[in-house]
Formats: sequence, C-alpha cells, structure tokens
Amino acid sequence: QVQLMESGGGLVQAGDSLRLSCAASGRIFSINTMGWYRQAPGKQREFCAFITSGGSTNIADSVKGRFTISLDNAKNTVYLQMNSLQPEDTAVYSCNAVLVTSNYITRDYWGQGTRVTVSS
Repeated sequence: QVQLMESGGGLVQAGDSLRLSCAASGRIFSINTMGWYRQAPGKQREFCAFITSGGSTNIADSVKGRFTISLDNAKNTVYLQMNSLQPEDTAVYSCNAVLVTSNYITRDYWGQGTRVTVSS
C-alpha cells in the first residue's frame, strides 16, 4: 500500500507564508509526479502545482509568483511554499502522487488534505 501524509496547514493572516509537506510512503518503486490541489468551500477542486521527478514544474496561473513547488526525491516528499497568502487562498489542500508501485503498477494517490485558512 501507499500512503500520502500531508502537514503544514493552519491559520495565518493575509501576507503570511506557509509551507505544506506531503510525504509518500509504502510500496513505492518510483514517483512520476507529485502535486497539490485545493478546494475552497463551495467550489470545485482546483489545480495548484505539480512537479516531476526530474524537477519540471507546472504552476497554476492563479498562484504563480506566490507559490513554489519542490520535491525531495530521497524522501519522496513534495513541498508547497506559499507566500503572500490571501483570504482567497483559504481551502483544503490535497496532495496527489502519480507513482509506480513495487509491483510495477502506475497509479495515482491522494492525501487526506490539510486545511489552510487565511484571515484578512
């Protein structure tokens, strides 16, 4: 089995920064991509960013310039550095991983989510 464990959410004020972490563990052969999505109250889930194992990134326009994504391949951990947070960034942030399991099956996995609340 594979698990994704997120951490780093919380309550902050507008203009503050947070760093989210997501560690993948279990029967992993290799990771293709890891990324972050968010879902604000009453809205659909929205893509934020992803990164490949080779370090290529894709950042959503809505957070470009404020959010950066990085991957520690040795730890199977992806980070989302969020700067200049605004109230509209308030959401549950979920980690996604597309990886190859130890029995060579490619699947995507989701974490439980971590809540980020930004007060004005």
